[in-house]
Amino acid sequence: MNQTHHRITVIGGGFAGLTAAITAAESGARVTLYEAHHTLGGRARTAEGPYKTNEGPHALYSGGPLWTWLQQRDLLGEILSVPLLEGTRFRFHHHGAVRRTPPLAMMKLALKSAAKAPVDADFLTWATGQVGEEGARAAANYIGVALFHHAPGTLSARFVQERLRRALRLPPEAHYPRGGWASVVDRMAALAWNLGVRIETTERVTELPANPDGGGGPVIVATSLEAARRLLGDETLTWESGRTALLDLAVRTRKGDPFVISDLDTPGWIERYTAQDPSLAPAGEQLIQSQIPVAPGESKADGIARAERLLDLGFPGWRERTTWRREALAAGRTGALDRPGTTWRDRPAIDRGNGVYVAGDRVAAPGLLAEVSFNSGLEAATLALRTSRLNGLDLNRA
Repeated sequence: MNQTHHRITVIGGGFAGLTAAITAAESGARVTLYEAHHTLGGRARTAEGPYKTNEGPHALYSGGPLWTWLQQRDLLGEILSVPLLEGTRFRFHHHGAVRRTPPLAMMKLALKSAAKAPVDADFLTWATGQVGEEGARAAANYIGVALFHHAPGTLSARFVQERLRRALRLPPEAHYPRGGWASVVDRMAALAWNLGVRIETTERVTELPANPDGGGGPVIVATSLEAARRLLGDETLTWESGRTALLDLAVRTRKGDPFVISDLDTPGWIERYTAQDPSLAPAGEQLIQSQIPVAPGESKADGIARAERLLDLGFPGWRERTTWRREALAAGRTGALDRPGTTWRDRPAIDRGNGVYVAGDRVAAPGLLAEVSFNSGLEAATLALRTSRLNGLDLNRA
């Protein structure tokens, strides 16, 4: 049967939705993508204007299949790594002071095999048995950069250790698309368009299109889990995520500002993004993005206050140098968190039955940060294509 006779609907134009749309279109399907916002990208969207911020600190990791997939399609563009000089300006807040080096025990822990970390135990208990409590607590707080959670030590040891190894690997896996993540999204959107994907922005879908049994073709819901739950009326679409205060600043340039401050006393991360990409802010200014995980009983203001105290320690005179400021609270938009006794396989399944599939960063797919959205989008498209072919839908009639 001719593959061009298959039609697939994608709801959501973030990383997962674009991955699904491209994958389906590359196999010859007729794809329509609906995005409620006026621009594509979801959490990978970069703000318009002179200060090109993402929704919290973002990095593209080179160690997974997402990197290879983007590279094969010439979608990476110009990718920046941590400059050697800036790498020496990595700072750690430990025992109330800013230090140049992390605890040795924390670095030793990062060398431990993730496969040997138990799924059923919490990370802090397991790591304490490996390197002692001080190194374990420092490591748990450090990996807040990839988890956006106020207590990473309470999560599954296997889940946290997998991320710790990649976050501390040398040379660093973290890379940065020049111009922000929107540059990658724009290239993905252009490829989708060239493959024939019909992209409809400012189109909020409030009712599920007809599924294959109704003659409409498979549907991929690539939205937040909360939006998918409302759209599908499926209360099982839920999984724990972080809650994080975000503080973005532009400050006048000062020689000697650190590249990163990692809080090892409590989870928190501050990064000067213009260190590797000066195009993110006007000349003479630096763009700093902070993420401070907050507990359920804490407010955004509590997180912002902690960020400001960390800035006081690492960025002298930042208040007087500030030229622009933005605050936000990210809840349920920071990826899946696996508690002891669970793995990614226990998250909401991608296949919801009747030709409906979900994709995003809190569904049953492996990976670090954006890789979960990518892997789920790829799997959803593969399953949707299979459903189309099994149903023998000739959509040229539509």
